[in-house]
Amino acid sequence: MQAKAILRHTPTSPRKMRVVAGLIRGKQVDQAKAILLNSTKAASRSVIQALKSAVANYAQKNPEERVGENELYVKEIFVDEGPTMKRMLPAPMGRAYRIRKRSNHLTIVVDKGNPVKK
Repeated sequence: MQAKAILRHTPTSPRKMRVVAGLIRGKQVDQAKAILLNSTKAASRSVIQALKSAVANYAQKNPEERVGENELYVKEIFVDEGPTMKRMLPAPMGRAYRIRKRSNHLTIVVDKGNPVKK
């Protein structure tokens, strides 16, 4: 039985978040947490929040089953593009530069068992 957590409208560009998501894809949850805690990327804080939520969702879906974090693994993790806020910045000679403040939606799926190597 797998469990899923979705973190929506995270104010980080999807490209930067995908770099962090690639670090933990297919890893066990305890290894993934260690990687994220030692990462210097700002997006890792959002990923660890969603990972903890996915583990809690798994525990809530399976109350009769006691599983540790070393038994769960990250089955799927993907980042979709969220809404983009468009802003204008004044430029010389009466012009304006467009600033796009991107956001993303992060989805993490955890499952029990051994990760499948691809």
